[in-house]
Amino acid sequence: MTADPYHDDDHETPDQPPVPRATKRHVPQVVIVGRPNVGKSTLFNWLIEKRIAIEDPTAGVTRDRLVQRIRLGMSRDDTDGSIVDLVDTGGMGFDDPDGLTEQIDAQILAGLADAAVVVFVVDVRAGLVAGDQLVADRVRKLGGKVLLVANKADDEKFDVHIHDFDSLGFGAALPTSARQKRHRRALIDAIEAYLPPHSDVDESEEDDSNELELPEMKLAIVGRRNVGKSTFVNALAQEERVITSPVAGTTRDSIDVRFDVDGHTFLAIDTPGLRRTKSRKSDLDYYAAHRAERSIRRADVVLLFFDASEPIGKVDKKLIDAIVESSKPVVFVVNKWDLYAGEVERTEWLEYLRDEFRTMPWAPVAFITAKTGRQVKRVIDTAQRLFRQSRSRVPTARLNEIIRQAVEDHNPPSDRRGRPVRIYYATQVESAPPSIMLSVSAAPAVSQPYRRYLINVLREATPFREVPIKLLVRGRQDNDPKS
Repeated sequence: MTADPYHDDDHETPDQPPVPRATKRHVPQVVIVGRPNVGKSTLFNWLIEKRIAIEDPTAGVTRDRLVQRIRLGMSRDDTDGSIVDLVDTGGMGFDDPDGLTEQIDAQILAGLADAAVVVFVVDVRAGLVAGDQLVADRVRKLGGKVLLVANKADDEKFDVHIHDFDSLGFGAALPTSARQKRHRRALIDAIEAYLPPHSDVDESEEDDSNELELPEMKLAIVGRRNVGKSTFVNALAQEERVITSPVAGTTRDSIDVRFDVDGHTFLAIDTPGLRRTKSRKSDLDYYAAHRAERSIRRADVVLLFFDASEPIGKVDKKLIDAIVESSKPVVFVVNKWDLYAGEVERTEWLEYLRDEFRTMPWAPVAFITAKTGRQVKRVIDTAQRLFRQSRSRVPTARLNEIIRQAVEDHNPPSDRRGRPVRIYYATQVESAPPSIMLSVSAAPAVSQPYRRYLINVLREATPFREVPIKLLVRGRQDNDPKS
């Protein structure tokens, strides 16, 4: 069993703010706003060329700010497009049934406060409505550059209606259709024309804003509803970057949040909380499950959150299945520890986790209080350690020494003719996850128990102590290795 990396008496240490700090916004932000159901999220996905934001006819689906760093026009012939943070926001003027209207508005205003360009989206089919005037009034008060976009112009016959919006005072609207992919190039050109010159962009950091900055590590933060995932993300960002509330299912999208630790940039992926399959009541529950699983696949390290006051359930085990299937390093994070603190109870929780997830005794366990930022920095340090382990490589000569010793200590099983299986050599063929290939005389005879034995030996003798190891076994006549 891996020792608990949080074994010191940290429960006696006073609460201190987390060390991470939010990344400075030196990249221009292009913020998409509008009333509900004008197609903001569809436009967002269209521009980034990924299905990140939920597209659903239900009003008020988007609550948090969704941010994606892109190079405008990157997939086209234009390789010199501007680097921007494209921001999707919730619908202005929507009265949220869960009582989150104030928090949603705060997220919209936070996005607008940092906007280099505002893309004000209207629905050309619906024409000018009172909700558009409300958005216009709020945007106008903030000043700045506003690009008016008339979405849902699926056909040229709708282009003549763009003048319905002249009274808003932002010039002629640009007709587009995110659904039918009309005038994407014109929209990108218009955004770039509104961007500030390069010399006006904040270059207070050493990062070159001409480069599409990639985070060093991506963290997927997953778990059931109300375990404190969004609170943890806010502790990393040191701002109310995502909405938190006692309302189950507050987070609906997977939200990327950049943050810095010790001068290094990382990406936290806040995911919707999951509920049991039989309890799913709407498409939004389906989206939540799909996005959580996709975030696990995207991540370098997964933080699986538990509520210290709640037992482990089927949703947790389903998430573990997804983590194992993707062969991702994982940290078990027991949150809200301030409500359940005590050395005896922590020992009990460790034993409880090890008993529930017996195939993963190597996974580190963290006890934190995200609300106060307690132990947040140490979780990131642990994730960095796993990140490095998963990318380590072991020389072939060393691997063969380890395997030879393992065979001497415990002989392989016999093949169907009763002859002992011969292991010719071992070599590492991949990293992240570390994948070791064995060349043997008879692959089918290498039983699962013996493979687990070899993996355990490798775990003790290599840097891969706390991460998944894939063991691929190839017979002399095999074309493909068998894991």
